[in-house]
Amino acid sequence: MEVPPWEFLTGTRWTPILRPRSYGVLPLVSGTLLVTALAAAVAIPVGLATATFLSEYAPDRAQRTLKPILEVLAGIPTVVYGYFALTFVTPQLQKLFPEMLVFNALSAGVVMGLMIVPMVSSLSEDAMRAVPRSLREAAYALGATRLEVSVRVVIPAALSGIIAAFILGISRAIGETMLVTIAAGATPRMTINPLESIQTMTAYIVQLSLGETPHGTLEYNTIFAVGLLLFLMTLAMNVLGHWVVRRWEMRY
Repeated sequence: MEVPPWEFLTGTRWTPILRPRSYGVLPLVSGTLLVTALAAAVAIPVGLATATFLSEYAPDRAQRTLKPILEVLAGIPTVVYGYFALTFVTPQLQKLFPEMLVFNALSAGVVMGLMIVPMVSSLSEDAMRAVPRSLREAAYALGATRLEVSVRVVIPAALSGIIAAFILGISRAIGETMLVTIAAGATPRMTINPLESIQTMTAYIVQLSLGETPHGTLEYNTIFAVGLLLFLMTLAMNVLGHWVVRRWEMRY
């Protein structure tokens, strides 16, 4: 039996190991995008604010304190983040949302956002520090405040590096495995409700790889189909990011 590519890419039901079998990958894609969107909503503003503070505002003592903290956060194994989301973040969120399931997209997305904050902030800070000091001094000479210099001079001048940081962070979120496997659940469904259990593409690969699916069967080969689609999604996002960076550089 072979699955037509159109059915694989547009189907809305994913049950390759249950009867009746269906091979529509959209529930896995929607779960991946939902968790990634939640992570980006946390990581991008927090990471950019952290980078701006470290680059433009923080004294040397604060930098010596915050830098090691960010490095420690970046070195924590993702399985620890997964259990943190499941055992701490989810119970706290259930106090706000009593209808939230134990395995849900919201806690996985929030914790994943915190996980990629060090990457976004570190790369963004490097891009901001590369902005020539003369631009800052010229803005100050014209009467700009420190906030105006940060927002209207430094960030636009470092935008290409900041966009690269965002792209790398989002790519990390899309490819993350253990956190979403532990915290988000294993229920492939098309939903935009972050309080429900979902399954991402990487979590499905883990689930089937650890099972007893015979090697060489159609069900087993779905691992490679999902992995290829995940690779193409990441490649397309990076190509888009490269185009955006080049477009911005041409404008300025």
